[in-house]
Amino acid sequence: MSSIKKVGVVGCGTMGSGIAIVSARAGYETYVVDANDKNLSSLIKQSSDFFNKSIARGKMSADQLEPTLHRLHTSTVLQSLSDCDIVIEAIFEDLQVKHQLFEKLNQICPSHTIFASNTSTISITEIAGGSGRDHRFVGMHFCLPAQLMKLVEMSPGLNTSEEAFQKAWDFCVSLGQTPVKTQDTPGFILNYFLIPFNNNAIRMVESGVAEPEDIDKAIKTAMGYAMGPMQLIDLVGMDTQKLLCQAMHSLTNEPDSACPPLVKRMIAAGHLGKKSGKGFFTYKDSKMFGA
Repeated sequence: MSSIKKVGVVGCGTMGSGIAIVSARAGYETYVVDANDKNLSSLIKQSSDFFNKSIARGKMSADQLEPTLHRLHTSTVLQSLSDCDIVIEAIFEDLQVKHQLFEKLNQICPSHTIFASNTSTISITEIAGGSGRDHRFVGMHFCLPAQLMKLVEMSPGLNTSEEAFQKAWDFCVSLGQTPVKTQDTPGFILNYFLIPFNNNAIRMVESGVAEPEDIDKAIKTAMGYAMGPMQLIDLVGMDTQKLLCQAMHSLTNEPDSACPPLVKRMIAAGHLGKKSGKGFFTYKDSKMFGA
C-alpha cells in the first residue's frame, strides 16, 4: 500500500466506475462523486455484480465482497473529497469544464492532495494550468475497461514535481495496475493510434465496405485483439467518441482524427452504444463490462 489512504474519483460513467472498482478492490477507501444520483446507484449495483462474478471465477473470495463494497462511498457533493490524498477526474473531455472542476477542488482539498486526470487526449499541462496546483498534478489514463485492463498511461505536466509524480506512480502500482510513462503529447501512446484506427473502422461501415460484426471478427481473428473496434466504440459510447475526436482533431488537425459523420447521425438517433442499448450492436442491458 502506498502512503495514499483515501481516494477520490469525480465522474461515475464507464471510466470513473471502473477506476472506483479498481481502487476499492485494492483496499482503498474510495469516495466517488457524480452530480447524478442514478449514476451513483448504478455504480453500487454494477460493482456488486462485477465482484460476484469475480467470486464465481475464483478471482476473489466471498468474504472479501462486503468489505470491498463498504469501501465504496458515493456522494453528489465535492466536499466529500475534502480529506482525500488523491483525486482522479474522470469526466468528459472539455478543458473548460475540467478547469472549473479543479478550481473548486483546489479550494476543498488540502495542499498535500494530488490531482490526477484520466483524460485520454487533452494536454495534462493545460488542465493543470487551471488547477491551482500544477506542481501536484499528473495524468493517469486508465485503459477501458479499467477493472479488467492493467495499463495506465502516466503523464507529468511541464510543472509536475518529481515527488508528486513518483507518489502517483507508486499509488498506481499499489492498485495492481501497470503504469507506463508518457510525455504530455496528444493522445499519449494509445489514443494516438486508437482514435484514427477506430474512426477508419467507422468509415468502413459508413461506406459499406463491411458490416460491424465482420470488421470485429476480422480484427480479432487476424490481429489477436480481445475486442473489435466496433464493440469498443459501443462500450466507450458514441457521444464520448465524438468528444475524443473533437479534442484530438483540434490538437493535431489530422484528417483521420476528425469525427466521422456516421457518429453524429447515430448520436442524433440516440444510438449511443451499450449505455443506450443500441449502437453498432444491440444490447439487452447496460451492465458494466465484465459484470
